[in-house]
Amino acid sequence: MTDPWVALEPGADPAERVRVLHRAHETFTEAGAVPPPVRGVVADSWRRSARAGVHPDGTADVELTDGDLGTCRAEHPLAHVMPLFRELMGTFASDGRHLLAVCDAHGRLLWVEGHTSTLRQAGRMNFVPGARWAESAVGTNAPGTAVAVDRPVQVFAAEHFVRRVQPWTCAAAPVHDPHTGRLLGAVDITGGDGLAHPHSLGFVQAVARAAESQLALLAPRRPDEGGPALVTLGRDQAVLTAGGRSIRLSRRHSEILVLLARRPDGLTGDELLCALYEDESVTPVTLRAELARLRQVLGPGLLGSRPYRLTAPLESDIAAVERRLAAGAVTTALATYAGPLLPASQAPAVVRLRRRLADGLRAALIARSDADLLADWAHAPWGEEDLDVWRALVTARPTASNLARLASLESELAAPDGWVRCEDR
Repeated sequence: MTDPWVALEPGADPAERVRVLHRAHETFTEAGAVPPPVRGVVADSWRRSARAGVHPDGTADVELTDGDLGTCRAEHPLAHVMPLFRELMGTFASDGRHLLAVCDAHGRLLWVEGHTSTLRQAGRMNFVPGARWAESAVGTNAPGTAVAVDRPVQVFAAEHFVRRVQPWTCAAAPVHDPHTGRLLGAVDITGGDGLAHPHSLGFVQAVARAAESQLALLAPRRPDEGGPALVTLGRDQAVLTAGGRSIRLSRRHSEILVLLARRPDGLTGDELLCALYEDESVTPVTLRAELARLRQVLGPGLLGSRPYRLTAPLESDIAAVERRLAAGAVTTALATYAGPLLPASQAPAVVRLRRRLADGLRAALIARSDADLLADWAHAPWGEEDLDVWRALVTARPTASNLARLASLESELAAPDGWVRCEDR
């Protein structure tokens, strides 16, 4: 049989390269069997690999050696959690003849450890410390693709873009800075057919989450670090930390600070009235009285006027969740989300912000399809009746208890003929 990879020239059209890769993928199925469909995450990765000019007979380049590698390891944040990686994955890798690998955000392998004979085999394809395994360099592979798409990825055998990597199977998950959401790199497990199981991906995801939790404990952020900070999620009264003291605010003062923190340029009295009060009969005098009381609580210098504004940046847990979601750091975003924003507030602008923040996080969780993250939301008080999340959880983890809960929830939320649920009025 003609080798389908022969047709894959480096300068070929990306679409043609992907078609050839599909045919190559099919050669690895049993004779006469119907080839399985190529997964979307793999097809997308092949397209990116083709556009990057990766050759199927290529190999990784070693970019870091000796002193440079040692310096990168010593200075990299993931060095702090290497003992954790070894504790959680070391025995599994050695006993299963697998490898534990950790790469940086550029796809460069910083650590590769595991079974001795497997290390020798991996060395033949330059799967070694210091080698660059970015997707743009060696095509589809778990650590390189995981940092490229910033999500957990498992790659089976012929799904690899480069031919010499096809005897291997690997699973990798990205690791983020728990405070900023910045991508630090990925943790990977690489080996043979023994890793061709969905549990391998779940295992490496759990290890990545444990690493992010450990990094948060090793370098916790103080509430007052960098200036005033506002905690608003999961509570009806916000807590302001400033100047070394913490202040529990009234609900109305909490709402005002939430809105002003999002508008450094300030808000006019009329804008604040519309944002805070459903009742249009509330007068500007009432608002001015609230602001005068808030100024007394805050002390001099923090609240300006004409327009009403904060005179110093105010960090908040709302902004932290939004930043982490924007960076794709869903795990740390969920860890920061302590509950709905000022849940008892009826201020129109706060209600809109509360809904937008929750919906953004829910959408990210459903898109990520991480059963553990979905379960964290579904079993929280605010997620107990979240039908969309429960459906996603059942898809990711169809246990008897989850199926029973979803059936019960669908039954509870189904309106009988002729009835109208309150939210549909």
